[in-house]
Amino acid sequence: MASLPILTILEHSHVSPPPATVPDRSLPLAFFDILWLTLTPVQNLFFYELPDVTKTHFIETIVPNLKQSLSITLQHFFPFSGNLIVFPTATRKPEIRYVDGDSVAFTVAESALDFDDLTGNHPRDCGKFYRLIPLSLESTKESDHVKTPVFSVQVTLFPNSGFSVGMTNHHSLGDATTRFCFLKAWTSIARSGTDESFLANGTLPVFDRLVNYPKIDEIYLKNIEAFSKEYQPPPLSEPTDKVRATFIVTRTVLNRLKKWVSTQLPTIPYVSSFTVACAYMWSCIAKSRNDELEIFGFTIDCRARIDPPIPAAYFGNCVTMCTATAKTTLLTGDEGFLNAAKLLGEELHKMLTDKDGLVKEKWPFEGLFAQGIPTTAMGVAGTPKLRFYDMDFGWGKPKKHETISIDYNDSISLSACKESNDDLEIGVCLSATEMEAFVPIFKEGLEAYV
Repeated sequence: MASLPILTILEHSHVSPPPATVPDRSLPLAFFDILWLTLTPVQNLFFYELPDVTKTHFIETIVPNLKQSLSITLQHFFPFSGNLIVFPTATRKPEIRYVDGDSVAFTVAESALDFDDLTGNHPRDCGKFYRLIPLSLESTKESDHVKTPVFSVQVTLFPNSGFSVGMTNHHSLGDATTRFCFLKAWTSIARSGTDESFLANGTLPVFDRLVNYPKIDEIYLKNIEAFSKEYQPPPLSEPTDKVRATFIVTRTVLNRLKKWVSTQLPTIPYVSSFTVACAYMWSCIAKSRNDELEIFGFTIDCRARIDPPIPAAYFGNCVTMCTATAKTTLLTGDEGFLNAAKLLGEELHKMLTDKDGLVKEKWPFEGLFAQGIPTTAMGVAGTPKLRFYDMDFGWGKPKKHETISIDYNDSISLSACKESNDDLEIGVCLSATEMEAFVPIFKEGLEAYV
């Protein structure tokens, strides 16, 4: 008997807000949105375990529910169904524009891949996951602008195992907080069948442009060239030599890492679970590679830190970048972890206590490569403050959540653990050779703190 194809597309369709619920409108990109204009898209994948799910139930029940609830959600989060509009000069600011008939591309598929393998923590071939997320958002050249869809969905059946919900969004659409609010609404509406519960208990997005700075045109000019040439985001495609794995760091271990750093570096200004987790991962990954200079970056949510603060439900991007650069030798020696913790702690403290505030009217990445061009640039996707494992569409909470877009630059993902809010779940994407070196370095290093 012939084996089933790895992926079969069952349907290509589009989902719009309910008729006559959203007028034509535009959302201008604000300061923080423009910073992400030409960067890679954000791609997330949620796996839901349903051992008895059949193709009939999937097609007749699960898919219609997801489509209907998505449509209602788009009524309240209209930018997700719109398009990014970028003009060739800085005289007109880019915007996310919705006009009647705009929609979200919605793909339905069936996969013969091993559901249990994909949802494990062990190293798995990154290429397998690329089949489960929507294709990159392709730009098209219009008469006086470039138009790019900002959001798409793919739902994939694994017969007798479960299904996955994959999402791709343009980074200028919004940060993790905005995506979290959207998903909370979508899952609430999917569970109840209407938006009544969401409207009674949820939070509507705030579309007012509350983050604007006089020199935004200067920043825009730095980003516009790629779009004026019909910019296309890079795809994630097979074959690849990369693998992804998930590592759990418990609260007990985190506390011991924090205690060790505080004892060895009593003057360090900032020691948190986030800091020590990132520092430990940075030093371990550095030891698994043969690089010369490393840069490590992560974002800071500015909503509560801007003066005056802006609402938590502010729609869009409201994060700034915090970075630390180090020679690899500083990270790979006996005190590599301590050095990484010191660098990240100092940079974070400097960012949070800067008397001029988190946001300055200049390009925030100026001076980034003062020490030279890094061989390796790593980042962090996600935050443990947002509980993405609470996303229940009505068939239970996800068995696994993966941030696929860390594959673009070998970054890490970081979230609260599925089993406990106190533990951290860290996703890592490396080449197969680097992962083989990384795993024992990670495990043996933690043994000193157990």
